[in-house]
Amino acid sequence: MTLDSKRISARLSVSAQIAPEDVAKLKAQGYRAIICNRPDGEGADQPSFAEIDAAARENGLEARYIPVVGGRVSDEDAALFAAALEELPGPICAYCRSGTRSATLWSLSQATKLPTADILAATQKAGYDMSGVVRRIANGGKTPTDSADASHDVVIVGGGAAGIAAAASLKSRKPDLDIALIDPADVHYYQPGWTMVGGGIFEPQQTARTMASLIPKGVNWIKAAVAAFEPRENAVVLEGCRIVKYGRLIVCPGLKLDWGRIDGLIETLGQNGVTSNYRYDLAPYTWELVSGLRQGRAIFTQPPMPIKCAGAPQKAMYLSCDAWLRRGVLKDIDVNFNNAGGVLFGVKEYVPALMDYVRKYDAQLNFFHNLIAVDGKAKKAVFEVREPEKEVRQVEMEFDMMHVCPPQSAPDFIRVSPLADAAGWVDVDQATLRHKTYDNIWSLGDVMNAPNAKTAAAARIQAPIVAENVIADIAGGSAVAQYNGYGSCPLTVERGKIVLAEFGYGGKMLPSFPKAFIDGTKPSRAAWFLKERLLPPIYWRAMLRGHEWMAKPSPAEKPGT
Repeated sequence: MTLDSKRISARLSVSAQIAPEDVAKLKAQGYRAIICNRPDGEGADQPSFAEIDAAARENGLEARYIPVVGGRVSDEDAALFAAALEELPGPICAYCRSGTRSATLWSLSQATKLPTADILAATQKAGYDMSGVVRRIANGGKTPTDSADASHDVVIVGGGAAGIAAAASLKSRKPDLDIALIDPADVHYYQPGWTMVGGGIFEPQQTARTMASLIPKGVNWIKAAVAAFEPRENAVVLEGCRIVKYGRLIVCPGLKLDWGRIDGLIETLGQNGVTSNYRYDLAPYTWELVSGLRQGRAIFTQPPMPIKCAGAPQKAMYLSCDAWLRRGVLKDIDVNFNNAGGVLFGVKEYVPALMDYVRKYDAQLNFFHNLIAVDGKAKKAVFEVREPEKEVRQVEMEFDMMHVCPPQSAPDFIRVSPLADAAGWVDVDQATLRHKTYDNIWSLGDVMNAPNAKTAAAARIQAPIVAENVIADIAGGSAVAQYNGYGSCPLTVERGKIVLAEFGYGGKMLPSFPKAFIDGTKPSRAAWFLKERLLPPIYWRAMLRGHEWMAKPSPAEKPGT
């Protein structure tokens, strides 16, 4: 047999059955202790624990016997394993027939120490699926004694723009539908407004309302965090191991802003000239910095895709430059846009108008520059440069102000769930937004993997589509509406003018207005009026209330058409 230990944590690795001769190899690899989780006599060719123990003593390793019958990991077994992890010298190699029992014991032993998603991620990375014990992990490693705490016709995970809009669209179609919405937050934010806060146009309080004031009447609000999904059981597991059952599930918790992936960023955000419009509390600091800067270098960053509202990093640059130009100080400010990607904007028709403003503001475009570290006190940033057909290198840049767009990913509890694709996003059919594996699950908003722009405008169009298809499914029918990938990015190129980018799958332009009214490829005051005056009330009073202004679903194509 071949020794193949798999690292679970810094202290523990797990392995399939080992032989006495493997013990010397484990010692050479730095292990100091062994745990056997396989009962003697389980297999005909299996060495006994006494043989492993003798080899361990001969090599100066400690060994402990915690036998577990396959498929019967008890709470007591997990407690014994936790004690062994504390008492034995590390690193430790635990083994059973395949390593699964050892991985399960570790998962249960860490349930009170690590978030459920972190446990699932560690075991998943090592090649072990812990979905069968996820309820026990969420229950602090103990076997739950109850079943479902609640059951609803439709359960929606996420109370952001997508979740509340989907709930409202469902209620407008079927008022008696039993819907529960799961979200732990007290406050709901109009995130598209944060660019305007950072530009000194909106006040931050204009972008926030209480969650309770927005959840549609008749929708049950479960104020809790989701730990995991059990799609085969039609169940959502909440932190604390409460179980919510569903007939249909809609998944839309948004995405994760991964500030920690940039070394030193968290420690300096909101001070030392480092800001971001991607956070409610930081957007006002952006305007404070813009208002106070008179000379020096200003850097605006964009990480690798996907990110929500791909135009937002450059929107911050344009509005800042416009403010400096109006104050007569732009000539003394060195503006740099450092983009991890290779193009200014992904839909080529909008690039000429944007480049006009890049030239107007004399901004330096640095493509393939990805922010990897920040020293706020020293006012220095480090970028990894990955230009095609060139050696990867790092460059250091000093700054007086830096606006950071953080790396983004699916939330941890989504990424490690059975709902996710290989990249961690909810795996859906891009037309119907139905899950590819579980036919009573749908997803919309930033968390799903359809190749569309992750914007609030996209969620506004997606919500009625999901609602139509869920209602059709409840009635026993097939999908009746389809999504064309619509997304919109109002690019605020100066105070009073916007380039209104509207497009769908494949970069196809999908304008909402006649060209005579708004030509999206050119900056216009009409588009600014839409962004500043019309879109906020449309968001609060229409989209989140089930009034689908300019968002009526397109009918699904019938087979053969």
